[in-house]
Amino acid sequence: MSFDISALLDQWDYQPGQVVVRKFRGKDGVDKIQLRVDLGLLQMNATGRPDGKHPFGRESLLEYYLDLLEKFRREHDNEEKGFRLTPEDCAKLQQEAIQYHHRYICLFQLDEFEGVILDAQRNLRVFDFVEKYAGSEEMAWTLQQFRPQLLMMRARAKGALALKGNRYDTVIHLVEECLEEIRQFYRDHDRPDLLETSGELQSLEMWLQDIHTKRPLSAREKLETALSEAVKNENYEEAARVRDELRKMG
Repeated sequence: MSFDISALLDQWDYQPGQVVVRKFRGKDGVDKIQLRVDLGLLQMNATGRPDGKHPFGRESLLEYYLDLLEKFRREHDNEEKGFRLTPEDCAKLQQEAIQYHHRYICLFQLDEFEGVILDAQRNLRVFDFVEKYAGSEEMAWTLQQFRPQLLMMRARAKGALALKGNRYDTVIHLVEECLEEIRQFYRDHDRPDLLETSGELQSLEMWLQDIHTKRPLSAREKLETALSEAVKNENYEEAARVRDELRKMG
């Protein structure tokens, strides 16, 4: 058996600044995703835990720790006070979350937006779990600092699905909601400086502008534009006609 993957790398060039990814069916019958990085390849399962492992017989470490929490509740009269995650627990959960992070980035590049949403929602559950049960705010922040990026990716994926159906108003609502959620996150964590410099906020604001530009005008908006043009050109007969049309619309 040869462990040298040089032939694979020679056939698939790394492209700096781009997410180069492909999906295929593995010999085990499971769909795989490969990400080309500068030093080689990252390979992951397309579903389940990305590395294909089942820690403690669970689908993921998150499920294992949730089981531990439930066991703690049963042993303490349904109370969870006193249940705490150690620094090692938080580090393990963070490492697992990074696997899902790599995958949803790849899935977004493959236009598999439903998968992006599932993985993003899953990691948000991890963030919430660690924030609630970590032994200190510092431990919780090791994951929380990545929440804006995660919220942005979820909004981009949901928005991409809505755009397939030309539901521009839905996309605008999703983006505006996400922008406010990220701003509130920075306010809650006393980081007003990031309200101006956050890459996630800047990216979403640019996308929102682009969506507004491309959104087709509604019938009412077309008439309102026509009315404005007619008045501007002092075409009062046309303006009166357009006003009548607007009145009919209610």
